[in-house]
Amino acid sequence: MSEPTSKKPQLSFETRGDELAGVLRVDPIRTDTLVQLVRHWAEPKDRDAVIDALDELAAVAHSPRIEGALDAAVEAVENAAGMHTAQVDVPVTDVRRLLGELQRVAARVGRFARRVPGQRGAA
Repeated sequence: MSEPTSKKPQLSFETRGDELAGVLRVDPIRTDTLVQLVRHWAEPKDRDAVIDALDELAAVAHSPRIEGALDAAVEAVENAAGMHTAQVDVPVTDVRRLLGELQRVAARVGRFARRVPGQRGAA
């Protein structure tokens, strides 16, 4: 990806470098995830459960994929760490800015999209 063009790159839509896809960046979710993950580390019992779940996730991530294994391992980490849904509140000013960024990304990426009959702008 090229240099960010957003006024707030940590919460933004950009066009991928090859212009074939958009990129959504939401750094606050990563920050919140890490904070939720380490909150339970104060209690040795809870810390051990989180570490065990992370070890299992590492094993699954480094092995051939078995249907549903990765999702189950991620869910086990979330449960052990008492994590909430990965979401972020977006104030109205950022909603408007993100809409404009997404519209610009959609226009650039859309130039290369295959036209589907019945869609607006289809050939």
